[in-house]
Amino acid sequence: MVKSMEITKVSLRKRLIVDAEVWMNDPKDYDFSPRVDIEGNTLSLRNEGDEGASTSIVLDSEQMNVAERDRMLELRVKFAVEGMHGVLTHKIKNTRIAPNAKKLAEPRWKTVLPLSM
Repeated sequence: MVKSMEITKVSLRKRLIVDAEVWMNDPKDYDFSPRVDIEGNTLSLRNEGDEGASTSIVLDSEQMNVAERDRMLELRVKFAVEGMHGVLTHKIKNTRIAPNAKKLAEPRWKTVLPLSM
């Protein structure tokens, strides 16, 4: 289940884009079904079936116009699990700074969601 979630950024391109950070209880927990509602000019993000984890943000007039026009948004989610790796005792240098270095994998997810108004 979802431990907590936070909307980190709202931006406009071709449609409304919402960036969110979602903290899960367990690394093997895959139960995340996001739902988005707009009431007034407040956008609310919640997990279906989970009453505790939700977040909201106030949209400006331009963002509201795009949301009303499209009735959908693009949701970009960054997943995290608190305490999954414990405490680091031996830190090593960042290996991604070399010219041929590979970027480390990050748990990210992107989807398009319908808006309930």
